[in-house]
Amino acid sequence: MKRKSIFLLIFGLIITAFGGFLYLNRDNFTYVGQLEIVDIDCNNKGEILDSVFESDQRIRKTDVPFKQFAQEDHKNQELVISIIEKCGMPTLKEVSRKQMDAIWLVWQHTDENHRKKYFPLVELAVNKGDLSKQNYALMKDRILMDEGKPQLYGSQIQNGKLYELEAPSGVNERRKSMDMEPLEDYLNKFGIEYKPKD
Repeated sequence: MKRKSIFLLIFGLIITAFGGFLYLNRDNFTYVGQLEIVDIDCNNKGEILDSVFESDQRIRKTDVPFKQFAQEDHKNQELVISIIEKCGMPTLKEVSRKQMDAIWLVWQHTDENHRKKYFPLVELAVNKGDLSKQNYALMKDRILMDEGKPQLYGSQIQNGKLYELEAPSGVNERRKSMDMEPLEDYLNKFGIEYKPKD
């Protein structure tokens, strides 16, 4: 009986401590809801994408609570996905380069399921010249990292280190084909020294 009481006491303390931890860190565990298709005027997609671009970049340069950060990203994701689903994937004949980049930024910053779902549209846009080869390389690496696979182009950094790289000896050749600078120069911007393993 005594052991059971001690167990219940310890269990109660753990639950209380965990609840307190969640409360104190509530901004870091923010659920902002499922992504929904929202009402979009396809004639205004350029202006909408301008606002998405500005919002995406501003929120990443500002020290705001995580909840606000997540809500802003969520709103931008809904706008871009709604444009794609209702108006189709824009081209540079319809919108500016900055507005195309807004679409890419939102997909790069969304959850892995949506990133993977819309990646074929990124590939098509790159093949048409509507998005850059660098856009393709960064998202491809991000998707590979999502899947726990080695990246191809060395664009992804995790915990201050270069994320695992496929065939390191050929990385700069792959990067060159994507109009990217040598990996050593890229990593130097983050204070990371590159030491190839093979």
